[in-house]
Amino acid sequence: MNDELRPEYDLKTLLKSAKRNKYAARYREGTNLVLLAPDIAEAFPTEKAVNDALRLVIKLNQIQEKTGRVSSRAAG
Repeated sequence: MNDELRPEYDLKTLLKSAKRNKYAARYREGTNLVLLAPDIAEAFPTEKAVNDALRLVIKLNQIQEKTGRVSSRAAG
């Protein structure tokens, strides 16, 4: 077996505070978990900030659709 783990990594230390299935309950409830790029996470540091921004995008898209002004990028 070809082990690519660096010798300085001690799995016993790294996994000491790990919790199995940490997000399993949220997943079952239908929560979507996504990994944000570092620059996005910096701009939107909380769950509320992300949700508020996405709701604004949805509203803007709905306004564009109603006025018939959907850009070629959004229509994709």
